[in-house]
Amino acid sequence: MELKKMRELNVTELQGELEKQKKELFNLRFQHVTGQLENPVQMRETKKEIARIKTIIREKELVDQEA
Repeated sequence: MELKKMRELNVTELQGELEKQKKELFNLRFQHVTGQLENPVQMRETKKEIARIKTIIREKELVDQEA
């Protein structure tokens, strides 16, 4: 998902996306261990996606605290 689209989502939607990405990372790790993962770069990209989502959630929390 693009960063611009992520910033438009509310916190609840972002948390749902975060859970989805965590499940995807779990599946990728499982595939990696069993030797079925064809593209190991996917794991790195999924981790970065999780970090982006967490960052945006935190930014929104800080904005809400200020208001």
